[in-house]
Amino acid sequence: MKKIGLIGGISWVSTMDYYKFLNEGINEKLGGLNFAECIIYSLNFGDVQEKTWEHSFELFLNACESLKRSGVDAIVLCANTAHLFADELATQIALPIIHIGTETANEIKQQGINKVGLLGTKFTMEMDFYRNKLAQNGLEVLVPNLQETRDYIQLTLKEELGRGIINPITKQNYITIANDLIAMGAEAIILGCTEIPMILSQQDFVVPVFDTTKIHVQAIVKYALS
Repeated sequence: MKKIGLIGGISWVSTMDYYKFLNEGINEKLGGLNFAECIIYSLNFGDVQEKTWEHSFELFLNACESLKRSGVDAIVLCANTAHLFADELATQIALPIIHIGTETANEIKQQGINKVGLLGTKFTMEMDFYRNKLAQNGLEVLVPNLQETRDYIQLTLKEELGRGIINPITKQNYITIANDLIAMGAEAIILGCTEIPMILSQQDFVVPVFDTTKIHVQAIVKYALS
């Protein structure tokens, strides 16, 4: 089994999901008392917020280098937004990074879907690093049109879900935002932040919903056992 290095803490709430799903996935394949061989480097999310995402590369590079010294075979960034640095980190540390955007695009393509609605942090929705990965795989990506809507998602991800707080009003607002994307032509919704599955699921929509955390973990399990 390959050893996986996970960079978590961004946030710790969703990192617990990664650890749980990864171990369950390995055990489902191997049975018995077999579980994942992995190392978690949990960043202080406050440091990322203080530096801002755009200026946090060194934090992630230091985490990658620490994991590499520990003998991991591949790196996992346990947040969609952290993939802002994925390509540069992979080049500098010379280890594979299992990319959440690529794996999500592959899963969507298998279902013959061409146009998707993306919910995530404002960075994931507004910057090119994530949407380009989807576009490179032939997907047209829709995000909420209004800046105030994207800012609202960012605020609630940071102040509620990132702290483990579930607010029913926020859930309903997210559903409304996603349905607006569906009305614009989205054939599916991507839950493009690892905290969003805490509040939204397939049960909330008639179109397919893609949980990026679970898609990512499936790819990690496949790699670990390859």
